Amino acid sequence: MPRLLISENAVHPAIRQKIADNHVDVIQQVISAVQQHPVVVVGMAGNPVVGKARKLLDAAGAQHHYLEFGSYFSQWRRRNALKMWSGWPTFPMVFVGGILVGGADDLRQLVDSGELKNLLDK
Repeated sequence: MPRLLISENAVHPAIRQKIADNHVDVIQQVISAVQQHPVVVVGMAGNPVVGKARKLLDAAGAQHHYLEFGSYFSQWRRRNALKMWSGWPTFPMVFVGGILVGGADDLRQLVDSGELKNLLDK
């Protein structure tokens, strides 16, 4: 099921570019990292769940590229742009083979099932 997004026609033409430009630099940074690295973790300082995901990858022997965008009180607008872009509501955001696989709990399921290894072997 595709996620719901507001139609371009339902956005006034005067604000379309403002929406398109909203922290596009941080989105481009994530896109570039996902294109260059097999595993990317996008997180924030002080979030223990981000550390949990990174430890899972380390324990599975999966090298990963880490991008950190602020902490709970800093850079929240930049992180919000990532949430709107990806549709994923929390951090970390874990990408494997160019695909958003979810957060730490979702990553745990991939590791436990052996699917992470399969995704990395492609």
